[in-house]
Amino acid sequence: MKTHDSTGLNQRERIPVSIFPTADDACLLAADAITDLIREREARNQPVVLGLATGSTPVRLYRELIRRHREEGLSFSNVISFNLDEYYGLSGDHPESYRRFMQDQLFDHIDIAPGNTHVPDGSVGRDDVLASCESYEQAIKDAGGIDIQILGIGRTGHIGFNEPGSGPQSRTRLVTLDSLTRRDAARDFLGEENVPRHAITMGVGTILEARTVFLLAWGEAKAEVVAESVEGEPSESLPASLLQEHRECVFCIDAPASSFLTRVRYPWLVGPVEWTAETTRKAVGWLAQKSGKALLKLTGEEYTENSMADLLTEKGSAYNLNIDIFNQTQHTITGWPGGKPDADDSNRPERASPFPKRSLVLSPEPTDDVFCMGGTLHRLANQGHDLTLVYQTSGNLAVPDTEVRRAIELNIELGEKLHFGEELKFAQAVMEQLESKGLYGEDTLDLRTMKGIIRRGEARSSARMLEIDPSALRFLDLPFYETGRYRRFKASEEDVSKLVALLEEIQPHQIFATGQGHDPLSVPALCFEILLAALERCADAEWLKDCWIWLYRGPGVEWEVHEIDMAVPLSPDELDFKIKGIYQHQTQRSQSPSGIGQDVHDSWALARELNRATAKVYDALGLSEYEAIEGFKLYQR
Repeated sequence: MKTHDSTGLNQRERIPVSIFPTADDACLLAADAITDLIREREARNQPVVLGLATGSTPVRLYRELIRRHREEGLSFSNVISFNLDEYYGLSGDHPESYRRFMQDQLFDHIDIAPGNTHVPDGSVGRDDVLASCESYEQAIKDAGGIDIQILGIGRTGHIGFNEPGSGPQSRTRLVTLDSLTRRDAARDFLGEENVPRHAITMGVGTILEARTVFLLAWGEAKAEVVAESVEGEPSESLPASLLQEHRECVFCIDAPASSFLTRVRYPWLVGPVEWTAETTRKAVGWLAQKSGKALLKLTGEEYTENSMADLLTEKGSAYNLNIDIFNQTQHTITGWPGGKPDADDSNRPERASPFPKRSLVLSPEPTDDVFCMGGTLHRLANQGHDLTLVYQTSGNLAVPDTEVRRAIELNIELGEKLHFGEELKFAQAVMEQLESKGLYGEDTLDLRTMKGIIRRGEARSSARMLEIDPSALRFLDLPFYETGRYRRFKASEEDVSKLVALLEEIQPHQIFATGQGHDPLSVPALCFEILLAALERCADAEWLKDCWIWLYRGPGVEWEVHEIDMAVPLSPDELDFKIKGIYQHQTQRSQSPSGIGQDVHDSWALARELNRATAKVYDALGLSEYEAIEGFKLYQR
């Protein structure tokens, strides 16, 4: 564990930051503080007042507190809680309300008195909002103030629902949600159009009065805003930065969420560095991009002027260092992602033998595979490898109701015209279920089945566009996903066993997978956890000794060049194959026509933009110029 200190490596950080290997590790710091305070106050027969957050970030903390209650006898009978916020317009029994969230994720599993749990009332009438907010503030004061406040952080820098513009004196109030905040919540509400536009939130001033504050942040998606909050000047435009004024605040983050901190991203700028091979490649690439030069054109003066003189001292002249990093980067490039047969593979990322390989591609949901590595899929299939495409979850939650309605209506009409019996009855029953569930109700098993079938059809169409035989596709339908709500997801033994059985059946020579880093609570991250558990189960298998695992990034993010171990270049035609493959996933396109709404950016256009951007970086470094590049990182077991 790395923590805030005064060694100079974190001299730019204005808030203490503790970095942990995983989100589970990071949660322990806050859980220990809560546990110690509860037991200390319990011994004195005094209450503890907790400020609690919602959203996906604190879920792991709440699971740990529940575990301590069940296994270690931690009692919450002396605890009073106040939640940060609530969507305005939602009643407490709404499936996406934060009152319902807290009941599901914490309150129903511990011995806290129901009367001691407080969540802002999102159902109060407009004329009564002000009085309700003032009453909430008074209740906090009457309880003696908040002892420990738990926070998450949004990509806008919001804490609670204090969006940019919230001042340090702000109190509990009705606020308008930022468009980015609403987009981030779209998954839970089955579409951005369903996300409430307003919320009630504690103010920044209320938060700052808490005696101790723990801000939790997981994944690379939060890395940039974390760095801005702790290293930049405090500003109302970034509410989390106002926590710099708090004397007892600590950011508890996992390693991916630390990736934009200067001490992590550019450690040579803040102190002595251990010049590992990875750090060296990263630093030299950074210097080239900063200088706007190709790798082979960097000078010793440029190294010295950018705090890298010790690198030259350790590694030798700029000339030799430049050639070394150029060669390393060049050797990542290959048009043969499964290895080139009968070729010298000493400078190629993948082995020549065996050929053909049994290539297993794991896709957390339909679309992930083609979005992230559609060009590579096309190459593997056309180069003769034994390719198996496995969709780990059904992806049914990502199908809008409008799409399943269209499919049901088609089935009903066909059933009526062709005099189907059971098929027609089924379609009619599903339509009734769709009509009765309402906007936020949970899908029935039949509805989920129908939506899953739709996504299977899209996956097969996409495979055909990539010249892949649909018989190569497998649908695993991992059970964790079928709980029906994202926040309930938790991998189980059944999930691991299903993947173990698949691995033992195929015995692949190479596996392509994703899930690390970006969001540890996402479907890809859970799928990756299941993969690691399955690999551990297969640790003694002979096939695993010769199996290489290549990681691709999730949709919307790319490996940085220094992280890439295999770069697969795409010609304009190959990129076109990929775009057409993505386009077949109709349910995953933007549900708004171009020009309606804000920042409409369909997945196919984003994928093209990202792959072209990677190619441009390679070109700028002095490597060959390609239309686009898909990057992969070799996983070190």
